[in-house]
Amino acid sequence: MKIAFVSPYDWSVHGGVNSHIRHLAARFRDWGHDVTIFAPASNPDDVAGECVVMGRPYGLRVSGSVARITFAWASPAVKRVMAENRFDVLHLHEPLMPLLPYHFLRYSHAVNVGTFHAAKEGGLRIYGYTRPLTRRWFRKLDGKIAVSPAAANLVNRYFAGYFNIVPNGIEYEHWAEKRDPWPEFDDGKFNILFVGRPEKRKGLKFLLRAYLRLRQKRQDVRLIVVGAGDFTRYRRLMEPFPDIVFRENVSYEELPRYHHSAHVAVCPNTGNESQGYVLMEALAAGLPVVASNIEGFAGVVANEVEGLLVRPKDDVAIEDAILRLIRDPALREGLSQRGQVHATRFSWDVVAHRVLSYYERLLYERQQVAESRSRRASRAALTRM
Repeated sequence: MKIAFVSPYDWSVHGGVNSHIRHLAARFRDWGHDVTIFAPASNPDDVAGECVVMGRPYGLRVSGSVARITFAWASPAVKRVMAENRFDVLHLHEPLMPLLPYHFLRYSHAVNVGTFHAAKEGGLRIYGYTRPLTRRWFRKLDGKIAVSPAAANLVNRYFAGYFNIVPNGIEYEHWAEKRDPWPEFDDGKFNILFVGRPEKRKGLKFLLRAYLRLRQKRQDVRLIVVGAGDFTRYRRLMEPFPDIVFRENVSYEELPRYHHSAHVAVCPNTGNESQGYVLMEALAAGLPVVASNIEGFAGVVANEVEGLLVRPKDDVAIEDAILRLIRDPALREGLSQRGQVHATRFSWDVVAHRVLSYYERLLYERQQVAESRSRRASRAALTRM
């Protein structure tokens, strides 16, 4: 099968969407498929072997974050590559994000598949502003994937349709493989793990409040905060409490060791999470989880089955859930075992097979439609004779 991936985002910058494409492309190539990736890039020379560069990206503020996309008029270049390559499948990620996906949809004669990644409870302004222009491109999608019910609900606010739910993937074995705990945390204390960036929506302040309440009742607890970014503000506020440990910019290779040093993971995010990589990674590592009952997380775990879901922005509920896990080892073990088994469905091999099966169904349906039209044309020709 000949497959084209299109990312609207700067390929020189690592992010969730580009990582998703990389993993799918790697699996498909391993299985013998011909895959080409198209994307803009701020450093074209650095990514020349990974993708076909289409334009230079610029920062666009979208819902509180910056999306690095291209506004280059790539139409002639896209027309040429689509004519030179007879792709079976054109798979666009965030297909309604300006401007590159529109050019590919314009010239595509392949089966067009779009994957929607974003989730935002209050809606996405760029979808609302551009809807009069983008409806025509949405109609050109033969297949639509959303990485979670939350992502599907966001798009459905503006473009109604059926969305096949295929989740983001994780490197399951990377997290599930047993690791020795860090010696400094292997001292008999109950370790609580937070993984995330120092952003407001990650909800760290609610976990810190819950922990400060908890340590008034228990002296055998520790909070480990791990993430990419600058936690200086939090570090200064928590300086009087040496049992709150901050570890910034931990590498991907070292991160699972923190999971295997902890007894529970807490994901206190306040919203706008499509699915939650940190939640899936904690499950794969065999950690019982306490997570906010937001749409993106509720689509990953069932309360009391693979984890405990609590009210968002509620430090008392977080504290109560952690205390419950401390006091009930059997509950921790049950959540751990069920969660780790559940996490296997998010492995990249499973996700890639589901996407490939979707391609095959869409190609089959197109073939059936073409054969039906051919039969009708033959009958019409015979009638005229």
